[in-house]
Amino acid sequence: MISIFFIVFAIFILFYVNKMTNSLCIQKDIPEDRQHKVFRTINVLVTILLISSYVENLYT
Repeated sequence: MISIFFIVFAIFILFYVNKMTNSLCIQKDIPEDRQHKVFRTINVLVTILLISSYVENLYT
């Protein structure tokens, strides 16, 4: 049950982080060719944080 809740929570977090990243790119006038790298970096880092928090909650 907790894993289903965590997956829904992770999707919600990733959606809003991407929304905020898009706002950052627009506000800072980041060129289109660099936006892909910004999104990828932020998504990878957030995914690592979500996986590590899931593993921590799973084994505690």
